[in-house]
Amino acid sequence: MASMARSPRDILLETDAEYQRLAEQHSKYQAELHRISTATYLSSEDLLEEIRLKKLKLHVKDEMELLAARLRSTPPKRMQ
Repeated sequence: MASMARSPRDILLETDAEYQRLAEQHSKYQAELHRISTATYLSSEDLLEEIRLKKLKLHVKDEMELLAARLRSTPPKRMQ
């Protein structure tokens, strides 16, 4: 039975504490953005917060991608 190849993100979510922390942070930013976007009225502070959260979320996503890219570029260890 052939096993499906796992993505670096899946592996990192299971094994890397930093990646897990970043994924959790990304999720929190997403939830806050959802809360803001579903509000019936947005103050100027809400709009500024939305911009700030989008930038933070993007930064976290970039960090997650760097970790995944590092894992992809690391050659697998050979057994002797």
